[in-house]
Amino acid sequence: MSSHDTALEPYKVEFIEKAMESKVLLFGDFTLKSGRQSPYFFNAGLLYTGSLISRAASSFASTIVSGKIPDFDVLLGPAYKGISLAAVTTMTLYDKHGIDKAYCYNRKEKKDHGEGGDLVGAPLKGRVVIIDDVLTSGKAIREAIAILANHPEAKLVGILQLVDRQERGQNSQLSTVQEVEKEFGVPVVPIIALNDIMRYMDGKDDLKENLERMKAYRKAWAVEA
Repeated sequence: MSSHDTALEPYKVEFIEKAMESKVLLFGDFTLKSGRQSPYFFNAGLLYTGSLISRAASSFASTIVSGKIPDFDVLLGPAYKGISLAAVTTMTLYDKHGIDKAYCYNRKEKKDHGEGGDLVGAPLKGRVVIIDDVLTSGKAIREAIAILANHPEAKLVGILQLVDRQERGQNSQLSTVQEVEKEFGVPVVPIIALNDIMRYMDGKDDLKENLERMKAYRKAWAVEA
């Protein structure tokens, strides 16, 4: 670890390095859903091996125990990507930190047989944290938050995500994450944000050109803070 990495928590450095090594985090030219051309791309769909999902879960657990997210009772993983993230994170919280939390996930379609309902796992009540991958436009996270409206005993206290791209939201002065935080009054905490990736890249000769392109992209489309 170089001196340029000292400002980053060790789990962030390890997560970035593992993501780059496995090509989950790539640098180049990518077209986003928004139509923007991005110099980097994080493909959460590639977190399909034991080592990668274990690293993600360990980083989520470290984020939780760091105190950046309020204490909670239930971890809600929206279908589909959030399901595995919720499961492995609660398991890692217990195995590595001795913290025993419940999790649940929603069904895309309600069942009218068997146990029925729109949720699987723990009852959705008490303090709830939602866990998901990359918050871009905010549409998906608002759909997840809407699930709580049918469960009056549940209170949203925070949102965990893999990556915060720090993209500007509908209000050009705020990022999508900042808009969600303001609208719902809860913290949205990522394992890593765009600024973290850039801080990791700083001082690394092989990433110098990519870093300059990242700076230009941030200036055009992202919120620095």
